[in-house]
Amino acid sequence: MKKIILLAFIITFASCKKEVEDNYGQPKQDETAVAISGKELFEGKGTCTACHLPGQKVIGPSITEIAKIYKEKKGSIVSFLKEESEPIVDPSQYEVMKANFAITKQMSDEELKALEDYIYTFSK
Repeated sequence: MKKIILLAFIITFASCKKEVEDNYGQPKQDETAVAISGKELFEGKGTCTACHLPGQKVIGPSITEIAKIYKEKKGSIVSFLKEESEPIVDPSQYEVMKANFAITKQMSDEELKALEDYIYTFSK
């Protein structure tokens, strides 16, 4: 009887292990965690390419200009996209950009940071 209780305890204890191992002792990666691509967000979900291109002004300033000015002035693109800070690149286009805040405010902080990082790849 004692052996059965001890065996049940060992099985129960072993099954309560928090981290599942896979691939020769390596922790199994969380399948819900997906790397966020700023470029994919910029071109897709964010619909940013409708107004911003890398080397030329379309409706809004170019991505290169945005990156350069935000870097020089140590601004936060994330704060701007959350509508928590004033525009510093082209304030005259702020009213046009307001329509897109509905999209950017629904993005997670990680997505906004990925967008910001992508934009900064255009700074020279």
